[in-house]
Amino acid sequence: MKHVMLVEDEVELAHLVRDYLEASGFEVSMFHDGQEAYESFLQRKPNLMILDLMVPRMDGLTICRKVREQSDLPIIMVTARTEEIDRVLGLNMGADDYVCKPFSPKELVARVQAVLRRLDRKAEPEQNDLFRIDKAQQRIWYKQKSLNLTPTEFRLLELFLEHLGQVYSRAQLLDHINPDSFDVADRVIDSHIKNLRRKISEAADTGNRHEWVQAVYGVGYRFEYPED
Repeated sequence: MKHVMLVEDEVELAHLVRDYLEASGFEVSMFHDGQEAYESFLQRKPNLMILDLMVPRMDGLTICRKVREQSDLPIIMVTARTEEIDRVLGLNMGADDYVCKPFSPKELVARVQAVLRRLDRKAEPEQNDLFRIDKAQQRIWYKQKSLNLTPTEFRLLELFLEHLGQVYSRAQLLDHINPDSFDVADRVIDSHIKNLRRKISEAADTGNRHEWVQAVYGVGYRFEYPED
């Protein structure tokens, strides 16, 4: 049974989320205090942490930073503060996903399952065999099909494949493909992503059934394998 640590100071909401998680087969430890949660983490590391940004005594970003110093534990950040800077900061601190209040407990459970599923897939080398990267030639194959990628598309897909499931903001992706760019609208990334999706879908013959590069609302993009 996978263990989820729930760090949420709204007691009623925490109990509701705990009930949904337990009904989905998770073991849940619940904390309303950031310091207590972190001390518990040091004693018994869970499989995933749901972490509210504004918990007392030790805030969520501090917990996230301290956890990241010693662990790759998947973290889903939760907050009522919707400014994009908070979202990007949370992800840059090492969060794996982000949920804004108010949210559906069912959606949160689905996010938990998706993050854990991505981790399981990372542990299965055969999943990565779908793609082969040749950095010297700057070419990427899907199975036996060479993808006709531009240099920019190659750099984007290479980054996504090497960090499956990681969310990147448009600004981060722009910096990756051209760190010396100035005054370039970050929406130019959207055009590159659109072309990249199309080329992968054509090679994989998935059409519109799967969106390989998925948008994360208000944050950016991440790469996802299709469901089995």
